[in-house]
Amino acid sequence: MNATPLPPHNTAGLRPQVLDWCVRRQRADWSTADEQAFQQWLEADSSHRPAYLQWEQHSAAIDAIPADALAQLRRNLAHDKAQLAAAEAPASRAAAATVLRRRWVLPSLGMAAALLMTSGTGLLAWQHWQAQPLFTQAYASERGRQLEVQLPDGSQLRLDTATRLEVAYYRDRREVLLHEGQAVFSVQANPERPFHVLSGPVGITVVGTRFSVRYTPGLAGSDGVRVAVEEGKVRVVRRDGAPGPALAQIPEAQTLVAGQQIRADAQGSLHPIQPVAAEGIAAWREHRISFVNTPLAQALAEFERYGSTGLTINDPAVATLRLSGTFDPSDTLTLRKILPHALPVRLQQVAGGLEIRAAR
Repeated sequence: MNATPLPPHNTAGLRPQVLDWCVRRQRADWSTADEQAFQQWLEADSSHRPAYLQWEQHSAAIDAIPADALAQLRRNLAHDKAQLAAAEAPASRAAAATVLRRRWVLPSLGMAAALLMTSGTGLLAWQHWQAQPLFTQAYASERGRQLEVQLPDGSQLRLDTATRLEVAYYRDRREVLLHEGQAVFSVQANPERPFHVLSGPVGITVVGTRFSVRYTPGLAGSDGVRVAVEEGKVRVVRRDGAPGPALAQIPEAQTLVAGQQIRADAQGSLHPIQPVAAEGIAAWREHRISFVNTPLAQALAEFERYGSTGLTINDPAVATLRLSGTFDPSDTLTLRKILPHALPVRLQQVAGGLEIRAAR
């Protein structure tokens, strides 16, 4: 028998009611008065009966949540209760933060409690339950600006210039989709909800740590992914489009600890792990960018991520000159002064700015 589809506009609002009736009808003290109230509810709206029948059909098809899934749900519920208690404590941080936590924790508690009390919802309900995000939000930093974000569980993000990402928290995992740019992640530990960063062809999984990820797909010479670990440990894989939950099943992984970094090309092929000094991890937090024997055109493109330099290169020979040094990406005046001394070039005034040309 095919399940009766729910009207899309009623689905979210009806699920708590349907689950409530499912739970109550299985109790030993279910009475004639309760049955009358249930029948009245079924007749109160044309969407109620199809909604309830859908859950009954799911229940008939699969009669129980797997034991391991049920155990995980109980653990998630306990964790949510602890977060809610912390948010409501007098010593909680700020009222705004408390409201944010409650917004995503409270629905989780109600639905999880209902699922724990009924075995009739089955595996299908469990899968649907796991697939619904508790919290979603998109963040973007402006060109030349940084952005700091605190997530509902206390994890923190710091976005560099021109960075776009999306955050989604589920009951069994936390995910960030990094579309472009670079960010530092300070992740609160929660073994029951691993933290995944999906960055182009690469997936990163952590439990609790601080690390940086860079992904600039449109930047020539720097269109891959770079991951550097400041604290803790992360697992990096070539994901080939795999979603967050599947990352743990990918065997070809590299594990990074503090003081290590790894790069991947645009296709996701991982390079060997390399050491990295603490000051070299996300130096942009201190308004520094560094180049080591970097083609001038690539270095200039990096400056342009932070703001217009007013500089152009038209000579291929000039574009391949190598630049080394540490700079403030917002200080283009100093860059203009340094270039003729650091490289065999001169700056020529042209329409719309300055062109970097070979020295005569």
